[in-house]
Amino acid sequence: MLLYTCVLLHVIMNRVNIVLENEMSLRYSLLGLLAEGPASGYDITKRFQETLAAVWPASHPQIYRELAKLADDGLVEAEAAGARGRKAYKITDTGLATVREWLTRGSVDHIVRSESLIRSFFFWLIEPQEVLRHLEAEQRYFAAQAKLYEDYAAAKDRGEFGVSKQTESARITAEAAVRVNRALAEWAEWAIQRSAQKSQSK
Repeated sequence: MLLYTCVLLHVIMNRVNIVLENEMSLRYSLLGLLAEGPASGYDITKRFQETLAAVWPASHPQIYRELAKLADDGLVEAEAAGARGRKAYKITDTGLATVREWLTRGSVDHIVRSESLIRSFFFWLIEPQEVLRHLEAEQRYFAAQAKLYEDYAAAKDRGEFGVSKQTESARITAEAAVRVNRALAEWAEWAIQRSAQKSQSK
């Protein structure tokens, strides 16, 4: 049993890559958003939450700390505070070169964190009815997320967001979100059926 558990954990950790957040991707994400134009810390945080939080969660304090580090490293400049005391951050030439180098780098960090999959590994600790309730909630959540991104993708294909390079890149990302969430919804549905069958056979 111990050997089986170790092997299965090894597979999960290497194939699903469930680990803690990598702060470097937050750094590059902020640089990419600032490449669109200068923004205050408040505005860049809002933009991050609207566009990237679903695939790379980050809290407001994390974003502000990273913006400060980027300024210290000369990758962004903090311009004079506005009327409300907000600093406006502007990407520097070095910052733009840095994010472009990251985008064209050969190796890609495929690390992803998924609490849903970590929890599934320990379903044996709770009652079958609790497992089913949890999986049903997961299935509804992932199906709703898939529908959300499907609607966005359809709106983009209708031309509602224009034809800029930024919106085309966002469309490609949305398609990935649709497919990943649809796959996880199907996984949850499969797990519901399997768990129900196993429960009935006892």
